[in-house]
Amino acid sequence: MKKVVVIDDDPKLRSLMRVRLQSTYELFDTGDPAEAFGLVLANKPDAILLDLFMPGHTGFELCLSLHSFSFTSKIPIFIVTGEGGNRFREHCKTLGASGYFEKPIDFPALIKAIESAVPNHSPERRAHLRIVMKVALRLAARTENHIFKSEIVTTENVSAGGFLCACTTPLLKDAVVEVYLSGQEERYAGKARVTRKEASSALRQNYGFQFIEKTEDWLLQ
Repeated sequence: MKKVVVIDDDPKLRSLMRVRLQSTYELFDTGDPAEAFGLVLANKPDAILLDLFMPGHTGFELCLSLHSFSFTSKIPIFIVTGEGGNRFREHCKTLGASGYFEKPIDFPALIKAIESAVPNHSPERRAHLRIVMKVALRLAARTENHIFKSEIVTTENVSAGGFLCACTTPLLKDAVVEVYLSGQEERYAGKARVTRKEASSALRQNYGFQFIEKTEDWLLQ
């Protein structure tokens, strides 16, 4: 069953959506726009139904953010709003919206639009979402010469399953490192295996790491 995320601060509208759509789609909904991005990332929906005006955020901002972020950029976004007029409709189109529906909702037309925009077989997505996030880590491992070393590194590419970073410490492919989140209070994040080596500079080698075990302290679960 295809998944649809509903983002609307009106609980009555969300209840109506559930009554009219839950037999066709698996629905996830929130009335808090601050939670919306996390809900989308957690459930990987096939379509998003988005209100325009909510406390603290606007649908315009969310539409632009969701359409710009690589992992969510291909998810069709349908604006469902009480605001009529071509001014909002055209603006939402420039922000990446796939459709615009005024309340009261024409549900047959909405379902038809979703089915037209969503392929029967969703494109395969990465097993783990990678995001750009600058994080300091301490890696502890045995080197190619079997010497135990510890090094502070910085990664800007993390996922629930691993990370990429450059190290001065030479590591063999399949080597296992202990991973610590570095900061005022260092926290143990788990053990990760070197899955690949990439292009290197004179002093640093780029590595890809995949967790073989991790704790709840890791950034993404």
